[in-house]
Amino acid sequence: MRRLALSLCTLPCLLLPAGLAQSEEATLDKIARTGTITLGYRDAEPPFSYKTPNGKVVGFSIDLCDLVVDEVKRRLKLDHLKVEHVLAAPATRFILVKSGKIDLECAATTNTAERRGMVSFSYPHFQTATQFVTRRADNITTLNDLAGRTVASASGTVNIDQLNAINRERKLNIGVLPTKTNEESFSLVVSGRASAFVMDGILLAAMVAQTAEPARYRLSEETLSKPEPYGLMIRHGDEDFKMVVNETLKRVFTGAEIDALYKKWFQSPIPPDGMNLNLPMSTTLRDAFARPQEYRD
Repeated sequence: MRRLALSLCTLPCLLLPAGLAQSEEATLDKIARTGTITLGYRDAEPPFSYKTPNGKVVGFSIDLCDLVVDEVKRRLKLDHLKVEHVLAAPATRFILVKSGKIDLECAATTNTAERRGMVSFSYPHFQTATQFVTRRADNITTLNDLAGRTVASASGTVNIDQLNAINRERKLNIGVLPTKTNEESFSLVVSGRASAFVMDGILLAAMVAQTAEPARYRLSEETLSKPEPYGLMIRHGDEDFKMVVNETLKRVFTGAEIDALYKKWFQSPIPPDGMNLNLPMSTTLRDAFARPQEYRD
């Protein structure tokens, strides 16, 4: 009887998308059944993903995900596709994607080998290195200057792992202070309770630009990592949905649309206060857009 049960399972198991457990419903099937797609966003991660005071979820990553939504709607031949936004904090984003609570995470999540064991990533949509921000008055310019000081970084990020590794390697005796959010970490620097905040350089630059006095803060020239890519996060093993996401991104990246989107979020005033990063597209990023491919390093 046990042998018969195993045999009967063979055909339906083979029909499931590669990598999905038998009990899991493929994302495209779920979207078609419910008429709803769920996007994960960050509460305050400009210019990639954030909520404005009027409650609207916006950002560079959000715009890319909206284009994916349009393509999903077209492929499934749906007259209407409802979009639900779910807050995905650094500490909860992987659980939300793995559990299917969100179909696509639209933020600034670094693609690493360890994370690829839990989730899948789209083609990269940005690249940045880990840096740190300090108060200019403290005259801190290098990692070695942080020896014996308190340094904040958000839990669940690759940045805090890199900080801990360098701290052990160089024996800096840094007091690493984990926080729940990037905003909490930055506020510790602003108040003087931490000497530095370690995070992705682009996100640090955006947070400094939003302060009343950006000149009070210094973004480090020294980095804790080489430039690493961001990707939109997808449930592991859901290859059909991943193909739709990547084909949409490839069309955008290799066409004229990416220049307009980049200029909108990185070289123009953005809501709600008109912050402008004035950040030209790097040659490395432009090359990555011209030839989209999965990041495997």
